[in-house]
Amino acid sequence: MNLHDKDRFAAHLANWKGVELVEQWENLVAKVGGKIFCLRGQSDGSIAFKVSELAFDGLVELPGIGQAPYFAKRMWVRVEPGALDDDLLAGYIAQSYKTVAAGLTKKLRAELGIAP
Repeated sequence: MNLHDKDRFAAHLANWKGVELVEQWENLVAKVGGKIFCLRGQSDGSIAFKVSELAFDGLVELPGIGQAPYFAKRMWVRVEPGALDDDLLAGYIAQSYKTVAAGLTKKLRAELGIAP
């Protein structure tokens, strides 16, 4: 699948409810309800996403994974191509989506068709 590939990254997220992909800050940014949950760096193909503090602590111990610059400390990681297998990466991206979507208002989640 190679989620670090721009077209595959976009295709993977294309059918998720309420997801909008925008070019922002020289990255391909995935938002739900106007809130960022993931982004793909245009220059290096790295992917950043929101995680729990527990997941953060474990992930940053792995080569090719670190704190995502410009995002909340200990809540966002940046994953270089090849640092995680695609199934695991897809799972973390899905969890980031769910976490951010859960923070939206009930009304907005209903408008976007996102189950509570």
